Amino acid sequence: MTTSHALTEFSGGPGVEPEFPNLYEAFLATVGRRGDSPAIVAEDEGVTMSWDELAARARRIAGGLDSIGLKRGDRIGMLLGYRSEFIPCDLAAVSLGALPFSIYQTLAPDQIRYVLEDSGASVVIVEAAYLDNLLEAARDLDTVREIVVIDGEGGTTTLEALEAAAPEFDPGPIAAEVGLDDPLTLIYTSGTTGPPKGVLLTQGNLMRMLSAVTHGIIELPLDTGKVISWLPAAHIAERAANYYTPMMRGLEIHICPDPKRIIEYLPKVRPTWFFAVPRIWEKLKAGLEANLAGLPEEQRQGATAGLEAAIRQVRLKQAGEPVPEELAAAVARADEALFSNLRAALGFDQYIAVSVSAAPIPLEVLEFFHAIGIEIGELWGMSETCGVITINPPDRIKLGTVGPPVPGTDLRVAEDGELLCRSPYVMKEYLNKPEKTAEDITDGWLHTGDIGAIDEDGYVTILDRKKELIINAAGKNMSPSNIEAEVKVSSPLINNCVVIGDARPYNVALIVLDPDFAPIWAAQNGIEGRSLEELAGEEKVQAEIAAGVERANAKLARVEQLKKFRIIPGEWLPGGDELTPTMKLKRRPISDKYEAEIESLYAEQT
Repeated sequence: MTTSHALTEFSGGPGVEPEFPNLYEAFLATVGRRGDSPAIVAEDEGVTMSWDELAARARRIAGGLDSIGLKRGDRIGMLLGYRSEFIPCDLAAVSLGALPFSIYQTLAPDQIRYVLEDSGASVVIVEAAYLDNLLEAARDLDTVREIVVIDGEGGTTTLEALEAAAPEFDPGPIAAEVGLDDPLTLIYTSGTTGPPKGVLLTQGNLMRMLSAVTHGIIELPLDTGKVISWLPAAHIAERAANYYTPMMRGLEIHICPDPKRIIEYLPKVRPTWFFAVPRIWEKLKAGLEANLAGLPEEQRQGATAGLEAAIRQVRLKQAGEPVPEELAAAVARADEALFSNLRAALGFDQYIAVSVSAAPIPLEVLEFFHAIGIEIGELWGMSETCGVITINPPDRIKLGTVGPPVPGTDLRVAEDGELLCRSPYVMKEYLNKPEKTAEDITDGWLHTGDIGAIDEDGYVTILDRKKELIINAAGKNMSPSNIEAEVKVSSPLINNCVVIGDARPYNVALIVLDPDFAPIWAAQNGIEGRSLEELAGEEKVQAEIAAGVERANAKLARVEQLKKFRIIPGEWLPGGDELTPTMKLKRRPISDKYEAEIESLYAEQT
């Protein structure tokens, strides 16, 4: 690994011009190739939809939307769970040149209303489960004139009626007029620092970004391969990886109806490309280690030796050093006896690329999975860049970095360490916020808000969010997210952690128990039957968390270490007081809500 020289600028080289002017025409080309092959598989719904059937359904829905007056440039919201209807509905809107966007299912009515007002949506497609919240949000809102319920009554019409309105409608001539500069979708930011902003992405943003990624970095085969749709459609990662990419490359999409079931779906589907946030990998690692620890002693010793050898091999390769023949042979034996079976059991025996992003992931987690042959690559991006700025090529992954910039992208390190990005993938604007757009994009450079560094190979390391850096009472700068990542991986009992220390003499943390693992651990330790709230106060739990914090502290610089912590009873849910819908920490609301707990940690005698 070469990191001796830091760069202030680096270019990803020339981009790739897309073959088609818009998503819908790229989709039609895929339909022409794939025909009656499966496009969408929703096992729990009993649905398998071929590409021909997907195209026909999108045309019918487009005819219905046209009949209720949806025109080019109109905004249409979608408040849906993880269902097979999402893709044909979105495609139908895209084919008409309308601007579809998704609304997080976890939003409260007042939050939904904000998005409806800001977008100016005239039509909303909704699942019955979220209809009451939508109706409350849209009460007396004149802009919303049509509410389409996909699985019941209660709106102004139903999806069934919409599809029956103009079954022979062909949106092709309308779609043919849509070009790369036209809008494609709105992505509302998660709102960690204020009200969500509507990121307006164009057809060109998306088509150019995916052309660069899937042709020059992740070589996804045309018309073969599978993905799992399991993240909220309001998240750019879900749209880019599990919707837009399959539409362009002809990948089979499997719908996972509940993100908590993703571990179940992986071996069923065996995805070609899979993206997940760090917490998924941390939990998988903890589960695998627990299983290995439960093996008979002789098998456990062999597995441990094999894993240690594989990790040594990973580290040597990362350092660019030769791997001794005897070490390589030991790893090969471990792979044949154990690791290959683990990959198959997890569903990663047919992958081309596995990606992680959205938060820091500890190096030891990456090393563990590389050791067992699941070579996870970090990427970095944001809604404003269509999801990707940098990405580790699957054959050239540098652990601890988020990879080099995607072709077509230029990066620059500002004087304060902030990374600036110039690229055809950068959004057109923040909807209705020209001042904020001008503030974040200056002279063509997007201010990403991330502090980072570029090594001599062009690989980028993200240090932290510019606005989240901790500067303690002694003036020392620290990354809270990196500290939190180490704490979370220190014990499978820990689900969430927020570090406090800005302008303080030392760091403390609020910790939330893992709702899946905590009951299992409790049963193993003779305190079964307790709720999460009750477990937070148990001495055994407190001791185990304290041990985890000590393990994390051993990996941190003295100034970064946690002096105290408090276990917060209950669970933090996406879209709640503490987490955004994309599971990012709402640091200021957390500080306000738990002010008494935080102050007590600093008031206690040290």
